[in-house]
Amino acid sequence: MKIVVCIKQVPETNDVTIDPKTHNLDRRGLAGVMNPFDKNAVEQALQFKATTDAQVVLLSMGPDDYAQSLREGMAMGADSGVLLSDRAFAGADTLATGYVIAKAIEKIGDVDLVIFGRQAVDADTGQVGPIVAEFLQQPQITYAATLRLSGPNEVTAERLLEDTKQTLVAQLPAVVSVRSELNPPRYPTPRNIQLSFEKPLTIWHHDDLDLDDSRLGQAGSPTIVTKVYAPKPVKRELTPLTGTPQEAASQLIKALKDRQLL
Repeated sequence: MKIVVCIKQVPETNDVTIDPKTHNLDRRGLAGVMNPFDKNAVEQALQFKATTDAQVVLLSMGPDDYAQSLREGMAMGADSGVLLSDRAFAGADTLATGYVIAKAIEKIGDVDLVIFGRQAVDADTGQVGPIVAEFLQQPQITYAATLRLSGPNEVTAERLLEDTKQTLVAQLPAVVSVRSELNPPRYPTPRNIQLSFEKPLTIWHHDDLDLDDSRLGQAGSPTIVTKVYAPKPVKRELTPLTGTPQEAASQLIKALKDRQLL
């Protein structure tokens, strides 16, 4: 069995700036870490590896320093990593990103299961997993809170939605995105961190993949950010509650009724 886990490196800080020309996050000079939701995806793949002797391949797209997150995933126990790094991929929206990732999965070949984290904490779209499934023309399950191999060629997942739970079965090969409730990710041991640098990490550039250039990068992204701004703070009038606790409670109830909140 071969499992590909798609991971993303995100800024380690919330103090990020916006590029005034592209309106994208300016990641230059920012330290990065593996997206937290992706750690749950890696952990699930490693649990499958323990019971099926699966091969776990990590896949990421970004500049060369994204190798840091791939090494972290290999220190957790993944077998190898592939980094998609080329200036032609820069500025991609979720559709252009999903296109390149799907092409890389096709090149890896014979992939039984692709696992994504629920979403990336820097953009919070949760779109890339489903987009990759569409490009690969494979069944997909999103928001999986449990995931198990329920047969030789199928997985069963329980989707945890806002007000309900849903159990789905998908035939392999398939694409699944997972929630943080799925598992507690393991911590890499010092020994495994050392061993991770002995595992293969391959970098694929534009010419290594069979790509349609019109679908790459910012030029191939139909999503256009026209404006980014911080909302202005709104000052609200503070009305103190006075008197005894009973009088203060009466004032609060009256204020809530006046605002049609009760």
